[in-house]
Amino acid sequence: MAARFQPAQPYTGSMFRLGLPSRTGPTAFFVLICLIAPPSAARAWGNNGHRMINRLAVSGLPTDVPTFLRSETALNEIEYLGPEPDRWRSPAEPELNAAQAPEHFINLELADALGPLPHRRLLFEARVFAAGELPEKIGLQPWQTTEVWERLKAALREYRHLAAANQDTHPVEQAILFYVGWLGHYVGDGSQPLHTTIQYNGWIGPNPHDYTTSQKIHWQFEGPFVDANIHMPEVQAKMSPLQPIHGDIFDAYVDYLRHSATYVEEVYQLEKSGGFVGAGSAESRAFTTERLADGASMLRNMIYSAWLQSAQIVPDPYAGK
Repeated sequence: MAARFQPAQPYTGSMFRLGLPSRTGPTAFFVLICLIAPPSAARAWGNNGHRMINRLAVSGLPTDVPTFLRSETALNEIEYLGPEPDRWRSPAEPELNAAQAPEHFINLELADALGPLPHRRLLFEARVFAAGELPEKIGLQPWQTTEVWERLKAALREYRHLAAANQDTHPVEQAILFYVGWLGHYVGDGSQPLHTTIQYNGWIGPNPHDYTTSQKIHWQFEGPFVDANIHMPEVQAKMSPLQPIHGDIFDAYVDYLRHSATYVEEVYQLEKSGGFVGAGSAESRAFTTERLADGASMLRNMIYSAWLQSAQIVPDPYAGK
């Protein structure tokens, strides 16, 4: 299946590089931010990685999900949509680019300095503004992902209603395919460790291990290295067993992001040893394969959980109006 993928196009969106946390509290922390580098190009898995994650996730869905969602047509559509939010990151659409760029990442060091992450996007943004900062410098990844997942769940609930009433389900099926593909992009972003940290593209602050400070590591790791060395069967073999999410989806997703963040230094260690140049090393190939597999596994689990939870009865929003 790897031959289906197309070369990635330049990713023109930007992320912001901030300094290291202070121990003097959130307000002092943001006042003492030591570095804000010019925006630089950054991606998350590139075209190939995102398509791979989406296709493998849907291929791994169990047979109790609707048949249309497991068809070859659906697989092709959802695979294509894997890089879709990156196609919205062009200077040709400046307002769209600026508004949605923060939804691809979260700098957990900065977010955590403000306290526990609230479940609501607007509450988090209010907290950031109160600290004298801007949400786009910290990132909004978990909120965007949760909101798209809830859209998917709502569409699956509508599918159940229409199917039970023997009504045409084709329009909602198209919406579901889009939501799945859209969701997959952000879940894929979340499996890339450099999308969870201020160290997203070259080490900043104290650097006792002499990690690279070049703003090339991000794309070198997830773009050309993936394109040249990582293949779908290898990623599929590393996927974890299906595990529906029964608790709060936001909490489960933040846990997933925090797990990804534990691998930040390993990315830099592998880069330092030449692991992302050419064929890299057995260690760097295994590491990258496992990260992609984690993204595909989490996406599959989230899609299936949306299907299961869509069976829950909710009040009719139009009742009594």
